[in-house]
Amino acid sequence: MEIKAFIAEFIGTAILLFIGNGVVANVSLKKTYGYQQSPILLITFAWGFAVFVAVFITSSYSGAHLNPAVTLGLALVGKFSWNLVFGYFVSQLLGAMLGSLLTYIFYIDHYKITEDENTIKSTFCTSPAIRNYKNNIFSEAMGTFMLVFGILFIANPNIEITNSTVTNFGLGSLEALPVGILVIVIGMSLGGTTGYAINPARDFGPRLIYALLPRKKNKNPDWKYALVPVVGPFIGAAFAAFIFYTVNS
Repeated sequence: MEIKAFIAEFIGTAILLFIGNGVVANVSLKKTYGYQQSPILLITFAWGFAVFVAVFITSSYSGAHLNPAVTLGLALVGKFSWNLVFGYFVSQLLGAMLGSLLTYIFYIDHYKITEDENTIKSTFCTSPAIRNYKNNIFSEAMGTFMLVFGILFIANPNIEITNSTVTNFGLGSLEALPVGILVIVIGMSLGGTTGYAINPARDFGPRLIYALLPRKKNKNPDWKYALVPVVGPFIGAAFAAFIFYTVNS
């Protein structure tokens, strides 16, 4: 069961990033049919439906966390086994790396003719509209809080029940749509400050792939900022777990 769950998290996160970063590449890179300026609605809806598709495909195998912050939040409230947390984290990170690499390969010709390196980087990872680390962390924390807090109420037991004790919770196929809608709402309302990573694997994995690409331009993975979309979501997930536990204790 554990191996299947890890593989499902890997595949699901890869799908999430392939579709999610794919829409950013489609609207940002030169000479794509989807190229346009500031398509915030298109991006937020595409990311929401990317979550829906990835969750729907993998939910019955792993609970479809697809996000280390979600895994942490579920574990903190006793809805997920701690002995699976590290394996989920690794699977999600590797899946995010694969998904972003697939996007790069898919749009390789358009990457070659796009000269603005910031545009190229934006198809991999997030960056702040205004760089203020304290506020940027707050933005990521609150966006993730809304995501994880909502998921904690949505998630149902769907993996294993032993001796009448539920060991793991996750998202089933019926919960895929409300979570997708939740991601859309977060993007529309809270995504303007940092690009709403709200997922450590979603940002760090693609950022690492970007750093490893054999590009000759002035490549800048911006490692100084890289901790923000990692630390912020974990803080938000922990806060969501605390509030959920307080309300339900």
